[in-house]
Amino acid sequence: MVVKTLPSKKLNTGNPRPSGRATDELRQVTIETDVNAYAEGSCLISFGNTKVLCTASVEEKVPGWLRGQKQGWVTAEYGMLPRSTHSRIDREASRGKQSGRTQEIQRLIGRSLRTVTNLDKLGERTVWLDCDVIQADGGTRTAAITGAYVALSLACKRLLTEGKITESPLSDSVAAISCGVTNAGVVTDLDYAEDSSAVADGNFVMTGKGEIIEVQTTAEAAPIERETFTKLLEHADKAIKELIEMQKKATA
Repeated sequence: MVVKTLPSKKLNTGNPRPSGRATDELRQVTIETDVNAYAEGSCLISFGNTKVLCTASVEEKVPGWLRGQKQGWVTAEYGMLPRSTHSRIDREASRGKQSGRTQEIQRLIGRSLRTVTNLDKLGERTVWLDCDVIQADGGTRTAAITGAYVALSLACKRLLTEGKITESPLSDSVAAISCGVTNAGVVTDLDYAEDSSAVADGNFVMTGKGEIIEVQTTAEAAPIERETFTKLLEHADKAIKELIEMQKKATA
């Protein structure tokens, strides 16, 4: 299944964004499911030129420290492919260690998805969420979280169909988006051109109910005023509601 947003017909007044989008407008988002024949759940998610392949792999075992506790585990790995950026980057495996950024992002993905997963209902099995960035143009971690939920949801549906679990372990959905402050004001879904020059930017992870899982916000030149932060949160809430609806269609 392929779910995508349609190009907006809004006119952007005031300071234009490099892409010409309205301040609260997402890039064109596409979610293509079942792109991997072997994974229990998979999707290719695109936010404009940012493209992330997300797969969910189910293992009938749990980490050693969870054995015998009658619950499962959800964890994630994240990586950027060598030519996902303008110049080739080395595979981290060839360097012998993951960067701090990679470790931080995959931990964020894992704990974001665990917040909406009842691990007891999953049973003693592990779901690995692998998020591989094919092409990067800003917002790779938020695209990975949004796509990882789709992959996880599809994997849980398969477990139900196969009779391995009796009810879905998912209590809610999860999506994420970046919002920031540029010369166009508060904007949604920054691409690289905006992200590299923003005076403030943040990543927002929220549930389908609008509950906040995590906010990572940084000011570059001056502190963020509370009024501005409220606008960032409002932009994030609106965008995430749109993404949640796309997730629902993709996993229906």
